[in-house]
Amino acid sequence: MKILYAIQGTGNGHLSRAMDVAPALEKHGEVDYLISGAQADLTFPYEVKFKSKGLSFYFGKRGGIDYTRTLLKISASRVYRELTSFPIDDYHVIINDFEPISAWAAKLKGKKCIALSHQSALLSNYFPKPEKTDLVGETILKHYAPAQKHYGFHFERDGEEIFTPIIRRAIRQSHVRNEGHYSVYLPAYADHKILSILKLIPEVNWQVFSKHTKTSDNYGHITIQPVNNDLFIKSITSCEGVLCGAGFETPSEAMYLGKKLMVIPMKNQYEQRCNAMALSKMGIPVFNHLSGKCVSQIREVIDSEMPDPKHYPDETQRIVDTVLRREVEYAA
Repeated sequence: MKILYAIQGTGNGHLSRAMDVAPALEKHGEVDYLISGAQADLTFPYEVKFKSKGLSFYFGKRGGIDYTRTLLKISASRVYRELTSFPIDDYHVIINDFEPISAWAAKLKGKKCIALSHQSALLSNYFPKPEKTDLVGETILKHYAPAQKHYGFHFERDGEEIFTPIIRRAIRQSHVRNEGHYSVYLPAYADHKILSILKLIPEVNWQVFSKHTKTSDNYGHITIQPVNNDLFIKSITSCEGVLCGAGFETPSEAMYLGKKLMVIPMKNQYEQRCNAMALSKMGIPVFNHLSGKCVSQIREVIDSEMPDPKHYPDETQRIVDTVLRREVEYAA
């Protein structure tokens, strides 16, 4: 059986999950990999047959997406050329993690595309949505990477088609401890903005991982360094708490590790607003934006008790086996 595993490459979450999904898929056949998008900082440890700029969103420095840069980087002719020429017919099975080129290529050719992603869970009516309707965000979520079947990941399990998060093996196998510092990952904010707030909270040490720097700098109780997978794992597994965006993987890992968690959803980002709503209902502090108003709220979290670790079972192989058994028996 020949399998295409198509992965969204914007940000790090999709790739970090793919590192555990990939070996589970390879037990079922020959797997080719497509990664599209930009701004990922992780190195994928498998040979990538297809690479594309895809339809990437670029992080800004004011808490949201840089829409000007995003629009300038998108070439409609390139995208159309890639999806119409992609050899989608070469594959018996298409597993898609919110990747648009393969999804639309499959749709145009009438091929079945199976979504295995966090975004699939957000399409379910079971999970909370922001109170304010976002028609543009909902439309993008539904049509960015269309699929005929959806299997999702979320903070809570729901039925047989929405699973708990995949916690990467590097996190599961790490030595978890509390060295007192706080790990920070807010890629949509400029370093100077993060510094201006954290300088007001000198009672703890902050380890900031930045997409906007190529060098490591020390500012007393604050260190800022480029995003590095190994260093981030070391930081998050030994920290007391985590301050991050309202993505999916980092909050999931923080809860799994039993760390204090604070999230700031990106501005005008529908997926993160959905996640923030779900996390808030779970008792996780959510701040609307990074500002001086957050300082007292951050201090409340620092003074709070350590939470119990969230139980997320290691079931990646079982999930992959289940999806393939249900959806592609014809291709075996």
